[in-house]
Amino acid sequence: MAIDILYFAWVREAMGTGAERVAPPAEVATMGQLVEWLAARSDIAAAALADRARLRFAVDQQFVEGDALIAGAREIAIFPPVTGG
Repeated sequence: MAIDILYFAWVREAMGTGAERVAPPAEVATMGQLVEWLAARSDIAAAALADRARLRFAVDQQFVEGDALIAGAREIAIFPPVTGG
């Protein structure tokens, strides 16, 4: 199952791309597991996704937490917390 991953703000800068299409293995079932799998693919991704407390997620444009299931997701966004001002 291919999933479009979108990266925003400093996550995009750190990853070196704003988007990619990935096909995680079947055992990757939650948002947190997906981030772990993405981070394990390269040193750049590991550094970009290292501080999980500073990341927020959306699955098919719905905000979710790290324990959210990703089965059937078509698009996942990873971004920093949004602040105003």
